[in-house]
Amino acid sequence: MPSLKDLRVRIDSVKATRKITSAMKMVAAAKLRRAQEQAEAARPYAEQMDSILRRLAASVAGQPGMPALLAGTGKSDGHLLVVATADRGLCGGFNSSIVREARRQIAVLEAKGKTIKILCVGRKGRDQLRRDYRDLIIETIEDVTRPRPGFDKAAAIAQKVGQLFEEGAFDVCTLIYARFKSAISQIVTLQQLVPFHTETSDEDAATEDETKGAVYDYEPDEEAILAELLPRNLSVQLYKAILENNASEQGARMTAMDNATRNAGDMIDRLTLTYNRTRQAIITKELIEIVSAKEAMQSAA
Repeated sequence: MPSLKDLRVRIDSVKATRKITSAMKMVAAAKLRRAQEQAEAARPYAEQMDSILRRLAASVAGQPGMPALLAGTGKSDGHLLVVATADRGLCGGFNSSIVREARRQIAVLEAKGKTIKILCVGRKGRDQLRRDYRDLIIETIEDVTRPRPGFDKAAAIAQKVGQLFEEGAFDVCTLIYARFKSAISQIVTLQQLVPFHTETSDEDAATEDETKGAVYDYEPDEEAILAELLPRNLSVQLYKAILENNASEQGARMTAMDNATRNAGDMIDRLTLTYNRTRQAIITKELIEIVSAKEAMQSAA
């Protein structure tokens, strides 16, 4: 049984930990509000650009001279996985869920005999993946959300991806990130970036039904617009993913720190109860020894 001093030291230690987790929870809650607003504000622009490009791509499908980011290389032997995680931990299963999906994708692609390269956005993804896939990681990009997420950082990543594509380093690029749903729920999402995914979503299909029969004139022509917008769309989609990841990270951290604070409080209660019981047992034992000694002295007298 631990001594009273050991119990007091442990109680003080848990109380200090609870102060830290409580402070981290409040900081994450303050950051979450702004991060959530940024993520929700970026969604309409990114989704509308994606929808417009799908319609443009459908109008030029099969025609010669399509941009490389739309046409692709004509094969799918080489794959680039852009794994977007956080640079810091203490955010529950946020990083692990993204890495778990990345591992699953790697296993599927390896089973098909594909060549895989990994571009890590965030230290935590790199730290977990390099245990088994060190040779597949080509680069790690850090601090994309510090001091705050910026479009220029997403554009730099997009430029890196575009450069690798032009060099023939891969045929298909897939982005893995966490879409923010709520503070307690983040959805791990896969999005194909290169070549541009032209399948129509349900929302796009509904929009097309509403505008069926409409005739659009493009100036300049579709090929020129796609050549200009496809690289920018790559930056926009990466920027949206960074904002979604940032909001998901803060929400996961706030939830994790709230749980840690509650667990620390429960542990303090249990330790305090054990401390009081131990102290009471020691006092009772000492009283018994005093009474016994007194009775022994009276009997001897």
